[in-house]
Amino acid sequence: MWQCAAVALLLVIALFGIRSSRIRYALACVALMAALLGFVVTFNQYLPGPRMAARNAVLQVASIEFHESGLATAPFRAENFLPWLAPIWITGVVLFQLRGLLGWIAAQRMRKLGVCLAPEDWQKRVSDLAVRLRVARTVALLETCLADTPAVIGYLRPVILVPAGLLTSMPASQVEAILLHELAHVRRGDYLVNLLQTVAEGLLYYHPAVWWISSVIRAEREHCCDDIAAAAAGGAHEYASALAALEQTRWGFENQVTAAVAATGGSGLMKRIQRLLYPQQALRLRFAAAPLTIIAVGLLAAWQSTATPAQENSRPYMMWLNEDVAYIISPPERETFVALRNNEEREKFILQFWKRRDPTPGTEQNEFKEEHYRRIAYSNDRFKTPSIAGWKTDRGRIYIIYGPSDEKESHPSGRNGGPPEENWLYYHIEGLGDKVIVSFVDPSKDGTYRMLSDPNKKQ
Repeated sequence: MWQCAAVALLLVIALFGIRSSRIRYALACVALMAALLGFVVTFNQYLPGPRMAARNAVLQVASIEFHESGLATAPFRAENFLPWLAPIWITGVVLFQLRGLLGWIAAQRMRKLGVCLAPEDWQKRVSDLAVRLRVARTVALLETCLADTPAVIGYLRPVILVPAGLLTSMPASQVEAILLHELAHVRRGDYLVNLLQTVAEGLLYYHPAVWWISSVIRAEREHCCDDIAAAAAGGAHEYASALAALEQTRWGFENQVTAAVAATGGSGLMKRIQRLLYPQQALRLRFAAAPLTIIAVGLLAAWQSTATPAQENSRPYMMWLNEDVAYIISPPERETFVALRNNEEREKFILQFWKRRDPTPGTEQNEFKEEHYRRIAYSNDRFKTPSIAGWKTDRGRIYIIYGPSDEKESHPSGRNGGPPEENWLYYHIEGLGDKVIVSFVDPSKDGTYRMLSDPNKKQ
């Protein structure tokens, strides 16, 4: 306990006045290693062995003699509580390491679930940007429906995941700036460092100072990548604009799964933008916040442990149920999926779900699945509003269920002074009939088209 606290105090002193993110990141990593090393050395000293057995025997004899002399009872020793604390610590280590393992498994599944290759021109851009940053490894670019911000997954074969529709919803220059940030993570090997950091957190989970040190590592890691991306993108202002645009787009995608090493998120984004644009002011705020560090460490430790491993690990599957297939899954299928108890059963269910809808079973390609996620990406790109994700809108729902209309009549300025409207004509919908018309109007003129006609009734 005192060793970790001393390491954290030394880190606070060492960070005072240092502006370089690379130095701050290195010092925080050294501090975490020092805390872990102190734990290992102390643990080794208390391991059962001849020396420890002899020491305990001497203490026991001295205690008995002292007690029989009638002078006093055996003195209080912290060592007497170790047999009670050890099982508690071991249980916590198992839970935290299990959480880390499940998080790694979930991240690996994100590479395969609900993803598709980005367009070829963007693949080439990523390769060119990787050459610019001197990234030796080949990096793949995938679009996903399970994340709301870009993220890097993998070390030997890294991939960059971007939300579906992001590549077309932002200017190309801003997208390149965000991709530079993710490539900086790849060049620095942050994914591997993050895994090792998670292991250290699991062993020292009981100490708030360790969680604070770990938070410093994560914050400075993002700052290091921000500096690399800003330098490669042409300046801090250009890169800060890209971060702000990404955050605005993120709210359009709503809340989805957060990946391993993400580009942005939460209130930390504004601090990063302020640091890029006003470094002197950010440094003064850092000094002003230093006296509150010790208090914040305790609160951070409590916040880190709010979500259980089971909840964190089942979240992607619940989002698959409530977002990816919300419009195409049948009520009996939904009830069956909700009743499943573990992720292995959920994974098997998802595989069978898509297999039942595969028009060409026996082949590697599932045309239904690919078309479904294409419709989701198209809806998020074309039908989103400032407050509603595209797939949640009425037009997005109809497009995902029935696909593109055969004919479309659009009046963005309205007719005869009326609100903007659209009429979609489907020549034939299986189970509904021929010449099905779906009408939408936008009474508030903010892009939120509401459906008027019911497609389940033949027009």
